[in-house]
Amino acid sequence: MATDYDAPRRSEADELAEDSLEELKARRNENQSGVVDVDEDASAENFELPGADLSGISGEDMTVKVVPKQADEFTCSVCFLVHHRSRLAEEANGRLICRDCA
Repeated sequence: MATDYDAPRRSEADELAEDSLEELKARRNENQSGVVDVDEDASAENFELPGADLSGISGEDMTVKVVPKQADEFTCSVCFLVHHRSRLAEEANGRLICRDCA
């Protein structure tokens, strides 16, 4: 079969543009289903809740080394996080404020 390469090509978008409103509504209703896809492998046991006490689950003690504030660090008076002095945005009335909070 011969192909006319000079003829304008019609894409699926062109065909959809010419469809009537009733045909589009019928297609939409055909494509949708009332069934919800549920992954049976994903169960509630796999979810981790923020702030949950997981110490009894792992059976291990977690140890964290706490380092005191260094001489080149400051505590922001707004967010109360410890930052390096390079993050200091302003100092007003003895209040140190980081760049994020300024």
